Amino acid sequence: MQDVQQIRNAVILGHGNSGKTTLAEALLFTAGAIKRLGKVDDGNSSMDFEPEETKRHITIGASFNHVNWKKHDIFLADTPGDDNFVNESRFAAQVADIAIFTVGAVMGVRGQSEKFVDLVQDNGMPCLICITKMDRERADFQKTLAGIRETTTLKPVVLYLPIGAEDNFKGLVDVAAGKALMFKDGGGVETADIPTDLADEARGLRETLMEYVAETDDALIEKFLEEGELTDEELMAGLKKAIASASFAPVCACASLVNKGSAAVLDALINYFPSPAEMPARMGINPKNQDSVERPGQANAPFSAQVFKTMADPFAGRLTIFRVFSGTLKGDSFYNANKETTERFGQLFIMAGKEQKPVDAAVPGMVVAVAKLKETATGDTLCEEANPIIYPALEPLPAVIAYAVSTKKGDEEKLFSSITRLLDEDLTLKLSREQQTHQTLLSGVGQVHLEVTGEKIKRKFGVELELQPPRVPYRETLKGRATVQGKHKKQSGGRGQFGDCTIEMEPLARGEYFEFVDKIVGGVIPQQYRPAVEKGILEAMEKGVIAGYPFVDLKVSLIDGSYHNVDSSEMAFKIAGSLAFKKGVMEAQPILLEPIMNVEVRVHKDFVGDVMGDLNSRRGRVLGMDSAAKHEVINAQVPQAEILLYALDLTSMTGGRGSFTVQFSHYEEVPSHLAEKIIAAYQAEE
Repeated sequence: MQDVQQIRNAVILGHGNSGKTTLAEALLFTAGAIKRLGKVDDGNSSMDFEPEETKRHITIGASFNHVNWKKHDIFLADTPGDDNFVNESRFAAQVADIAIFTVGAVMGVRGQSEKFVDLVQDNGMPCLICITKMDRERADFQKTLAGIRETTTLKPVVLYLPIGAEDNFKGLVDVAAGKALMFKDGGGVETADIPTDLADEARGLRETLMEYVAETDDALIEKFLEEGELTDEELMAGLKKAIASASFAPVCACASLVNKGSAAVLDALINYFPSPAEMPARMGINPKNQDSVERPGQANAPFSAQVFKTMADPFAGRLTIFRVFSGTLKGDSFYNANKETTERFGQLFIMAGKEQKPVDAAVPGMVVAVAKLKETATGDTLCEEANPIIYPALEPLPAVIAYAVSTKKGDEEKLFSSITRLLDEDLTLKLSREQQTHQTLLSGVGQVHLEVTGEKIKRKFGVELELQPPRVPYRETLKGRATVQGKHKKQSGGRGQFGDCTIEMEPLARGEYFEFVDKIVGGVIPQQYRPAVEKGILEAMEKGVIAGYPFVDLKVSLIDGSYHNVDSSEMAFKIAGSLAFKKGVMEAQPILLEPIMNVEVRVHKDFVGDVMGDLNSRRGRVLGMDSAAKHEVINAQVPQAEILLYALDLTSMTGGRGSFTVQFSHYEEVPSHLAEKIIAAYQAEE
């Protein structure tokens, strides 16, 4: 079992296609954890192993591995950069100590990079910036570095300067140590003198580094100002302290596809970045008395951990993955403080890509998994019953796009049980039933997210999932008044059927649904038949009249009628009521109502004009605008029909730098030219 001081726990973050998985692969290969260097484009990387990932060449779920490097254990999490799966990155970042932030040397900082910088800073993580893909054509270290300085709030300081670029990328200058590291085959390096053409630049960078380090410590700044220099020991100690406090982010260059620079990344992690024991203690709540409690990352502290991912594994059943924050986990059980229950488990595993390796115990910093827990879910805190603690759980991102789901006849039950199993694994998925349109809706973070879910369900559970845009839950009502008679008379040998009623119909205020007033004087309709008229109208309202949508906000007064001693019955008056209703609707200016949604859009200020113009083109009303820390917030009301697939359009309009939430507000009349189309479509279908 490893000493906690020798453990590092890092999450790799960055926008899509910035080289996260390729970097993870190179780190694993250089440290000897895997035997060959896989490639994302070839579909054989050890971190992207799900068929949906190899097909699309993107990371979909956070994956985990660990390497042993110079007697240190480094636990690595590789995360998605695609907006559809960013929830996985958020959950992995919440439990990690160190961030490795990747930026491609050709593409530079992208719009989505902001989200990952926010993740790093919101979690207060020490961060290593890796400028990747230095071997590519047009790779430009200085331009990329300038982009990071200009567009992010990270403070980049060069720790490893590249020697050459593109095909000529052959080494790094270790700025702190004042020497060159020339690349060897297999990911290793050999030390050499700094090339003469880089000597001045390296000297300048070392002075800058010294200055940054000195600024973070009162004693060092005093010495630096007096003597203009720090000793190597002072620089190294100060550098470690400054990185741990996230005062600045050291920068390294690498080319993972050809495995150049990975050894420097591993060295930086163990030499300059903090172990779990050196990280600030984690704060939580004691569930017994609601007091704040903290747990230091020490092996001898009370055990505590947090579950941040659940996987539905077809072979092992449910896999629960958690990060140990404090103490040592041994034995076969732990206490779940959220569910107030003790859970027993069989074997403890550490994750190695798609495989799991058994271990006897877990200490702070380790990411471990157990199978087949009954009660435990993502976000739960595991601890000792005698020392309970609950860590704050991260809220999943809200679902912003919904599709109606269906499958072949006879497979419905299997489909919904499959989706239910995936809901444990993916907290951003939501399953709901739309009462009015009788559709089952599957909601997610984006269209690709839902398509991937369908592929997973087919592969894991053998059910075809069909996605269709959902029907809008329109409603029908009337604007005018009408007085109509409904008469049902049928004679066919033996006892006939007779019911006759006259009703007045008028609109009610929005949201009042239905009111029935009995104004019968005398016995023109006997008391026992009057409720049947109301029942007939209510049943007819469910199906509507003009377009098959439920009818609402209607006041009906029963004012007259007649009956037959023998032939009248409840059923006859029910039919008479429904006939009167249908006839009256057509005489009282029927209209369609549509749901109007409150939409809150968060965008970078550069896109405010485009987004507002787009909302107006969707028949939206912009209600106002607020400024948040990094975004502009636009509040608007938009018809639901216009924003069913808004997530896709907002992403393309803002380059992924926009997000939004939607809530139902109220119903409003559909403009007549649109209502005509909806009614015509219904009649054609009928």
